[in-house]
Amino acid sequence: MHRITYLIIFTILLFTACNDDEVSITDNDFPIVQAESTYSVLKDEDISYADGLSHNNSSTMAFAKSQLLDVYYPESDLTNRPVFMFIHGGGFTGGIKHKPEIVEMANYFAARGWVFVSIDYRTTEELGEINGMSQEEVLSFYKGIAPQEWIENALQGAGSTKQLQQSIAMYAAQRDSKAALRWIVANSDTYNINTDYITVGGASAGAITTIALGISNEEDFRDEISMTDDPTLSTTNLNETYDVKSMVYFWGSNIKLDVFEGVYDLDRYDSNDPELFMAHGTENDPVTPYEEALELQGIYGSLGIHSELATLDGFGYGAWHATVNGKGLFELSFDFLVERQNLYVE
Repeated sequence: MHRITYLIIFTILLFTACNDDEVSITDNDFPIVQAESTYSVLKDEDISYADGLSHNNSSTMAFAKSQLLDVYYPESDLTNRPVFMFIHGGGFTGGIKHKPEIVEMANYFAARGWVFVSIDYRTTEELGEINGMSQEEVLSFYKGIAPQEWIENALQGAGSTKQLQQSIAMYAAQRDSKAALRWIVANSDTYNINTDYITVGGASAGAITTIALGISNEEDFRDEISMTDDPTLSTTNLNETYDVKSMVYFWGSNIKLDVFEGVYDLDRYDSNDPELFMAHGTENDPVTPYEEALELQGIYGSLGIHSELATLDGFGYGAWHATVNGKGLFELSFDFLVERQNLYVE
């Protein structure tokens, strides 16, 4: 009799547990994504997420310019979506948020339940003409675009005007990417985003910016410039905070954090940094060599943080269509995010 009673109680508990799981899934306590392309993808284009001080080739004073992003999201009733913000490459000299490979990646993830946000940011194209300027004139010209100490460091280390402007653009791009992420948090309700599941990714210069975004403190690349010198900071949702859960890196480096440490003597790596997925080709590239990925992997290993490196044997820079064990970059990234973020897959 007791045995029957125990079996009945066990059965009740088992079904109760199953029902609780079903309620958890139905109530969307965590994001649900699809294993295959399931949803139609909607797109909101050219949304202004912040202003940033810029120059053109004839300006003598910096002016405010809107920075834009595109949002791809599933046409569904999901009310609890993970978000993936992607930062394009271009050596900090150019690049576009609607590069065909990025659009393809955006549709891949949005069709499976993510909100995918692709951003533009300031590059050397917004830094005007400085040939023939003295160091003092350069410092004045870029006041409010980068901190004085950053510009001074660039002036000391740059071997050409292009390198000088790339260094300054590195700072501006970082400031912009952080503003874009704060915009996403501020508008999370509009797109039914769960801000506990933030992924940031990028390729080349975008991967460099991704690493610096996920690992630096929230105040870095933000508080070094005062509102007096850069009034456009008031457009950047400064009251919002974020917590990056995962980073996706395609053929990048940690050079920006190296520069930050050189300028401010601050090492931002710690055991609370986001988990990291990297895909990097083995063919030599002078800007983002494969050794950069190995260095990051070593840093992560020393801190006890999970990271994965997909080595793209025989591929060099920009290997968007490389495969590893039959899987492309999008699928590899998908697998990493699902597993490490404990997403529920239907």
